[in-house]
Amino acid sequence: MLYLLFEYLHKHYDFPGLRLFQYLTFRASLSIILSLIITTVYGRRIIDYLHRKQVGETVRNLGLEGQMQKQGTPTMGGIMILLGILIPTLLFANITNVYVVLMIITTVWMGIIGFVDDYIKVFRKNKEGLAGRFKVVGQVGLAVIVGLTMFYNSNIVVRQTVDETAVKKNDAPMILRQKGEKFYYTQDVKSTKTNVPFYKNNEFDYAKVLKFLGKDYEKYAIIVFLFFVITIVTAVSNGANLTDGIDGLATGTSAIIGITLGILAYVSGNTVIADYLNIMYIPNSGELIIFAGAFVGACVGFLWYNSYPAQIFMGDTGSLTIGGIIAVFAIMIRKELLIPILCGVFLIEVLSVTLQVSYFKYTKKRFGEGRRIFLMSPLHHHYQKKGYHEAKIVTRFWIIGIMLAIITFVTLKLR
Repeated sequence: MLYLLFEYLHKHYDFPGLRLFQYLTFRASLSIILSLIITTVYGRRIIDYLHRKQVGETVRNLGLEGQMQKQGTPTMGGIMILLGILIPTLLFANITNVYVVLMIITTVWMGIIGFVDDYIKVFRKNKEGLAGRFKVVGQVGLAVIVGLTMFYNSNIVVRQTVDETAVKKNDAPMILRQKGEKFYYTQDVKSTKTNVPFYKNNEFDYAKVLKFLGKDYEKYAIIVFLFFVITIVTAVSNGANLTDGIDGLATGTSAIIGITLGILAYVSGNTVIADYLNIMYIPNSGELIIFAGAFVGACVGFLWYNSYPAQIFMGDTGSLTIGGIIAVFAIMIRKELLIPILCGVFLIEVLSVTLQVSYFKYTKKRFGEGRRIFLMSPLHHHYQKKGYHEAKIVTRFWIIGIMLAIITFVTLKLR
């Protein structure tokens, strides 16, 4: 909103300093600062309010050290994260940008699902919360909205190299560019391509999965694209939810991922850097860095109170939202196939639960007695059972997250 206001003032009046709002880095900095202020300064008031309303966490005794001391700690702290993301984004981002609109929808949509789940647990005293099928329906619904918008919206395009003798794919102008001694043409076109590591030219076309159908295979690309989007949104959202098990783990890991995605959004929206790194240039996607700044600021600000020993838990209001944001953000900048690397911490947490449950069912059916691979799942609880302090577990998981972020950047540079 402030962005649009200052754009109007700059266009019609000659006030000094208004040009600053044209710079992404300036607005991203303001976004981070305001998000930190909201989550740290006003976060204390939210915690006190939740205390007064007795919105406390009900802890099941799983035999973990220090676990029962967390009984009664305020939950639903994800509200702080939501405010820390939405307010700076609405103020400093261009809210007419389709990418920003989709991220706002994602934040509100997943926040509502998580809030309903927490509300049922806290106020209805139902430990199971919102039924799993309703969560999945909500996640799939969001994925369908994002997928269809990405596929059909005319403002979502990528810049690709085209043959000047070929028929134009749309009305967008063909731009002559030079790289070294070579000249080539580029054009902003609708595309089902995405960036992928360890692959020729770092690009993968979803449509080509259906190439076996014949020359009209591109007509059915939406099916493959939606399948991937639905899988990614549900997997990452649930992965973040499972990771939110000990103080500061999900919050700190998500902040690292958010910083990485913010950098990738900036370079993807900068034609010079994108060309140098041999990744897709996505017009107007640089605006997402304002949202990324708010996201990182909200995570870091919330970590102020969520670090060991936690004064508040984010609940599903926060964890489901964080996972949904990360998934949709990666899809927006066409880096979703990097998620298994970048979100490796989420991945191993999900795999640990999947392996544990599957192996237990298999051994119970075969031997009449269920056996376990880990002392407890998700994986962070396994290390707690082995006697590691949760602060040490969290720190080491953060280190792994930083290493995975670096690997993510390296893979994009590989040809």
